Amino acid sequence: MYRSHNCGELRAAHINTEVILSGWVQKSRDKGFIVWVDLRDRYGITQLVFDEERSSKELIERAQNLGREFVIQVTGQVIERASKNPNLPTGEIEILVSKLTVLNEAKLPPFTIEDKTDGGEDIRMKYRYLDIRRNPVKNSLIFRHKVTQEVRNYLSNEGFIEVETPYLIKSTPEGARDFVVPSRMNEGQFYALPQSPQTFKQLLMVGGMDKYFQIVKCFRDEDLRADRQPEFTQIDCEMAFIEQEDILNAFEGLTRHLLKEINGVDVDKFPRIQYDDAMRLYGNDKPDIRFGMTFGELNAVTQHKDFGVFNSSELVVGIAVPGGNSYSRKEIDQLISWVKRPQIGALGMVYCRCNEDGTFKSSVDKFYTQEDLAQWAEVTGAKAGDLICVLSGDTNKVRAQLSALRMELAERLGLRNPNEFAPLWVMDFPLLEWDEDTERYHAMHHPFTSPKPEQIELLKTDPGSVKANAYDLVLNGNEIGGGSIRIHDKETQSLMFDYLGFTPEEARAQFGFLMDAFQYGAPPHGGLAFGLDRLVAILGGQETIRDFIAFPKNNSGRDVMIDAPAPIDDEQLEELSLKLNLKS
Repeated sequence: MYRSHNCGELRAAHINTEVILSGWVQKSRDKGFIVWVDLRDRYGITQLVFDEERSSKELIERAQNLGREFVIQVTGQVIERASKNPNLPTGEIEILVSKLTVLNEAKLPPFTIEDKTDGGEDIRMKYRYLDIRRNPVKNSLIFRHKVTQEVRNYLSNEGFIEVETPYLIKSTPEGARDFVVPSRMNEGQFYALPQSPQTFKQLLMVGGMDKYFQIVKCFRDEDLRADRQPEFTQIDCEMAFIEQEDILNAFEGLTRHLLKEINGVDVDKFPRIQYDDAMRLYGNDKPDIRFGMTFGELNAVTQHKDFGVFNSSELVVGIAVPGGNSYSRKEIDQLISWVKRPQIGALGMVYCRCNEDGTFKSSVDKFYTQEDLAQWAEVTGAKAGDLICVLSGDTNKVRAQLSALRMELAERLGLRNPNEFAPLWVMDFPLLEWDEDTERYHAMHHPFTSPKPEQIELLKTDPGSVKANAYDLVLNGNEIGGGSIRIHDKETQSLMFDYLGFTPEEARAQFGFLMDAFQYGAPPHGGLAFGLDRLVAILGGQETIRDFIAFPKNNSGRDVMIDAPAPIDDEQLEELSLKLNLKS
């Protein structure tokens, strides 16, 4: 028996108990005549004591030679701690050690295994197995487990069946790039790793599994950032014989359950906003509604006033920054520099101070009267003491720029409280989006998304205006889930493929199995997939997902710990019938 108790469970009630503990040496303090050692496992820390009055000289010497992260086993008696530590759950007791066994010695770690470590991200990623010993990462992984268990329990109790779907599938042309896997047994042919189990869950609906879920790995070969990984986890769900309202109600229920059980927060309202309104008011399709600063479109009150920059712009739009009139000129100049960074791309920013006496002071005063500026305040909802920030340019670009500024200002103003949760449904996305490079439409979500039934005829005359039966669930400015009502009949699906530029032969080659299945009685169905990594991070009060993934990859998609991806030898290439054509 390596341990009778773990390092986090002993209390005053255990005093005089003989125990066996095992773990890692967190640190030690040597006073010569007495040695204290903090022993750590994933449950906590227990202090060990060796002293010359009650321990042998040989035992004290062995304790003095213990290094950080040595793996040890001790036997001893639980005694009352003379100097208690109220910050430690085990702080009332310590173990008077009678036997010490070194199970494994350890090199000095490349960074300290402490909550606040001296290790940078790169070194901690390289030695991730050491980083996991630190409480912040360890607790994040335990937190993820708790969320995952709650998801499984809730969906199972709601009648959902967990079904696994294949990882080695067929490459499809929609969405991000696929990761492909060569087949040795089928020379010159490749599997693809799934970007989602989309077609399989639809086939499960055809198969009569009317409530399906799966916590599943998905893979996308795309550019990375803090909240994106090449492999990620979805809570994938599908339901049959339902309408859109059934889907929304089902997953509002799951989200409420998680917020209550994990965070102790009751959320009653899940407001809904149209995609077009989200873009108009917030500049993006995943708005954070914990705070205001909605956009005010200013074309009507700024153009044709001899200010050429605004007159030549497709959109002039502004936001009111609460209390922003207190900003110094230097602080405003810093904001202007911030929006001009390459990551944002604005050419500049116009501002207007809303003074307490009801007057206005703008950076473009010579072009606008006080009455003009009062109209700016009315459109943006600015009050006395606020600051109006105005950007202009092409509609899509300027909305994205102002959206980024809105989030930055909210961060600076402390308006993004991680302990406050504001869910939101974004509804009725465009069905199609035009791609300038390929000069054709692409599915905004995927080619199996149902158009609004009353707009199907518009596909022939104005495909860009057709709305989808699609919806995203947003939480605190992050998309945590998205889905749609699916096409469930062969005719509509064929029509959709046609408008996406597939020839009948291409559609048959790529999706013939699904089209065939629809001929055998496909029920009306739809679903939603949550991004588990992002959901867990938000519930845990974080913006990034890496600490909630045991072994994440860096921004280049590399696992620096195991040094992957890596070349394979010529023999393997030959066996797989592959030949490299590397660009120097």
